[in-house]
Amino acid sequence: MSIPVYTFFNNKGGVGKTTLLYNLAWMYRELGLQVLMADLDPQANLTAAFLSDERLNEIFTAPSNHPPQTIYEAVQPLVDGTGDIVIPHVQSHPTVEALALVAGDLRLAQFEDSLSETWPKCLSGDARALRITSAFWRVIQGAALEHAADLILVDVGPNLGAINRAALIATNYVITPLAPDLFSVMGLRNLGPRLASWRKEWQKRLDENVPSPFTLPSGEMQPIGYVVLQYIKRLDRPVKAYEHWIKQIPHVYRDAVLNQTTDQPITVENDEYALSLLKHYASLMPMAQEARKPVFLLKPADGAIGSHLYAVQQSYREFESLARAIASKSRLALPTPLSVEEAL
Repeated sequence: MSIPVYTFFNNKGGVGKTTLLYNLAWMYRELGLQVLMADLDPQANLTAAFLSDERLNEIFTAPSNHPPQTIYEAVQPLVDGTGDIVIPHVQSHPTVEALALVAGDLRLAQFEDSLSETWPKCLSGDARALRITSAFWRVIQGAALEHAADLILVDVGPNLGAINRAALIATNYVITPLAPDLFSVMGLRNLGPRLASWRKEWQKRLDENVPSPFTLPSGEMQPIGYVVLQYIKRLDRPVKAYEHWIKQIPHVYRDAVLNQTTDQPITVENDEYALSLLKHYASLMPMAQEARKPVFLLKPADGAIGSHLYAVQQSYREFESLARAIASKSRLALPTPLSVEEAL
């Protein structure tokens, strides 16, 4: 039985996707789950947020014969034509055992050509093509078993290339981070048809001449909702610059991603697919990055005092609500929660 994979994906970058995933991983740990993150973005921003500079230097300056430490080193035998995947060393958090990471790697971009070349060959049941195409799924599932993870959270880049296609094939549930702006809405319009196409194409490959020993991902890619980030309210209303795009998101999501239409008036406040509207928390983010912890666990010693401390408590409630919404949509069992006061 495979471990559920949640991928955070939109065609528009720069909305805070990696920060969202990082904070959610900590929240699921707060809720009592073992969490594995996987950085499948060649920019490796999640890895840089999770690991210290000293640890990053150790990983990327290690001798060539060291055990695999990153996602690229896990698939490198396939790139070189010397073998199959290997399960990399899972990077554990130095103080929180329930959090772990399959580290990203800028060299992952070198895997793109192999993934593009082998995609059509999967139709004929080519064994090497199937190994390459399913490599991410097999790596993260193997790493999750070693970590005894309850769920896997995957970060990908904002593009529609072969690396992301392979990452999405390995995915059970897709969560779409958005900002209330033109380019996020345009990204939704690109994302929906591509997800549908990848799902259909992968299913065709699963139906065609797959050799019997192979265990392959199902490629569900089920969209379970979106998260609006960088959301700002004044006097209980969205700021004017965002209001136009906020109104469009529910209908564009249904039309482009779910292939549904509705004449009913829907707003993000009452949309069942709106998992959360997260505030900007701009003043907390630098503190959280400096402390290498999520915004909702900042303490006075980290600089969260006065109004900042109130914002920390508010962010805890928001991220817990989001984590529970995602769990409910995907039928992920959660233990009994702590209260905000107990957690803080």
